[in-house]
Amino acid sequence: MTSTPRPAPLHFKIVIDAAAPHAQADFWAAALHYEVEDNSALIGKLLGFGAVPEELTLESHGRRAWRDLAAVRHPDDPYQEESGAGLGRRLLFQRVPETKTGKNRVHLDVHSREGEREAEVGRLEALGASVLRRVKEQGGEWVMMADPEGNEFCVH
Repeated sequence: MTSTPRPAPLHFKIVIDAAAPHAQADFWAAALHYEVEDNSALIGKLLGFGAVPEELTLESHGRRAWRDLAAVRHPDDPYQEESGAGLGRRLLFQRVPETKTGKNRVHLDVHSREGEREAEVGRLEALGASVLRRVKEQGGEWVMMADPEGNEFCVH
C-alpha cells in the first residue's frame, strides 16, 4: 500500500492591529520574554537602493525600523539574518487607523509556571496590562487581562 506524501506544515504568524505597533511589540516582547525583531539591515539596504522612502521608517531601540510594523519572535526560533524576520513563533503588530472595538475573535493564552499565576499577573500589570476579571469554572481557573491597547488575553 502506497501512502500519499504529507504536505509540509505551513509557517504562520499572528498579526495584531495596533495604534502604536512599537509600543505593543515592546509590551509583548517583555510579556512573553521574546525579542523585538531587528529589521535594520534590510531597511538600510532598501533605503540605500532608493527602494523605499525614509518616511516609511523611524528609529526604535537605536536602530532603523518600519514605521507601521513591528514584530517579536521567540528567542530560540530561527530567523532570516538578512531581514531579521522570525521563522517560528512570531507576533506582528501593524498600525491601523481605527481603534479597537468589541471583543477579540482570537486571543492569546499565556501559561505561567505552576503556582505562579498571581506573580505573573502582577508582572504583566507592571508592564502595562490590566486585569479584566478572574475566572473560576469547573474546567479551571485563569485571569482575563487586556494589553495596553485593550486586546484581551488570558493567564493560566
